[in-house]
Amino acid sequence: MLIRSAEVAGESRDVRLTSGRIETIAPTLSAQQGERLIDAKGGALIPGLTDHHLHVQSLAAALESVPCGPPKVEDSDDLVRALSAAEPTSGWLRGTGYFESVAGELDRDRLDAIRSDVPLRIQHRSGILWFCNSRALEALGLDDATGVDTGTETGVQRNAQGRATGRLFRADEWLRDRLPRRAPPDLARVGHLLASYGVTALTDCTPSNSAEDLEVLKNAQATGALPQRLEVMGSLELPSHGGSQDRLRTGAHKIMLDEPALPDFDKLVERITRAHRADRAVAFHTVTRAEIHFALAALDAAGTLRGDRLEHASVTPPEAVEIVQRLGIGIATQPNFIAERGDAYLENVDLKDQPHLYRVASWIEAGVPLAGGTDAPFGDPDPWRAMCAAVKRRSPTGSLLGEAERVTPEVALRLFSDRALARSGREKHSQTAPAPRVGLPADLCLLDRPWKIVREDLSSDRVAATFMGGEAIYERRP
Repeated sequence: MLIRSAEVAGESRDVRLTSGRIETIAPTLSAQQGERLIDAKGGALIPGLTDHHLHVQSLAAALESVPCGPPKVEDSDDLVRALSAAEPTSGWLRGTGYFESVAGELDRDRLDAIRSDVPLRIQHRSGILWFCNSRALEALGLDDATGVDTGTETGVQRNAQGRATGRLFRADEWLRDRLPRRAPPDLARVGHLLASYGVTALTDCTPSNSAEDLEVLKNAQATGALPQRLEVMGSLELPSHGGSQDRLRTGAHKIMLDEPALPDFDKLVERITRAHRADRAVAFHTVTRAEIHFALAALDAAGTLRGDRLEHASVTPPEAVEIVQRLGIGIATQPNFIAERGDAYLENVDLKDQPHLYRVASWIEAGVPLAGGTDAPFGDPDPWRAMCAAVKRRSPTGSLLGEAERVTPEVALRLFSDRALARSGREKHSQTAPAPRVGLPADLCLLDRPWKIVREDLSSDRVAATFMGGEAIYERRP
């Protein structure tokens, strides 16, 4: 393939792709016989994007579910309309993205008033809570049953009379075991959607990923449904797969922390040690002050391994930044949550913590390895919106959160590169976008405008084509 007249590092260049790699970058190249020609028309050619934190199968399920939260559903009337018009899949109705600003606290009775004809479950946008109606509870064996061993009902909330309220906390695995078996999700829609954003690599951060999940993802790649390169986090039992050059490889051991029920400290340290002995880094889910300090204390006690990192680090006080810097671990942040949930943060997050939300610039200034993710489906899967949020730091209503954490569009773009590492404080003000280099894999994103125009709005609408290993996996229709 020969890409002509592309902007590379601010200059017009022709780029030849051969055997899945970038062979030549030059001012002018002659076309070879049988070579496909693509006219970039002066559009910027940049490395393909990497989403360093998302959940592939959950995103596939969300795309087939009923949106139940902002921005598509803003109030109780919207929720009633959305659920009333929806058709069940595999006998169930599934909703996602609910937040209390829509209609307050949900339980089985409120959902019964909306839909009582089919089993209904709705996921909170945090991902830690499900709401079920009575038909769903009946199907799960939880409808007012007496003599139930509640010790087996991890996360099932009951009232004083023993009646299930319909609220299930941190019960994904328990729920999955009791739902009707269905075929693995169709990941083609996910693959195409992400390719349309210019994404060529993913890190799936689902803590429950198993050998079965690894096989599902591998098959999706083999059929072309999921064309992106993929790193898969998961349990300690997740089998090792692939190496640094493989399209699918096993990543870090994911550890969930939940402030109301933090694990035994010594056992956590041993868990980290076991992962490190197996040459697995660890990745901690941390969203509160307590969770971050608990994770850092455990890593300090166990010792660190290259690749150890914190996921989210949603609220990071200054003293925690210093510890992260000393330990030499990385951060995967989601600046898109400032744009998606900023108004709720202003209302619910302690005033002293608001400047510490989803840091970007301060991690870079501290020299901490920093990567960007969307946390899709719990966040919008469009990484360009996350970049825009890192630059503007504006809530949905326009309020500014953490002005000191703002970065340039070029730095925001680097967060979503496959080498998303902050190497010095100077990068906070960088105005040089990442550029393709000879010899690297031909995983590329072609934009329809020069970078000086794209940087002004950072919109995925500017993606004209995406190439994976020198093959087009997305081309925008004329």
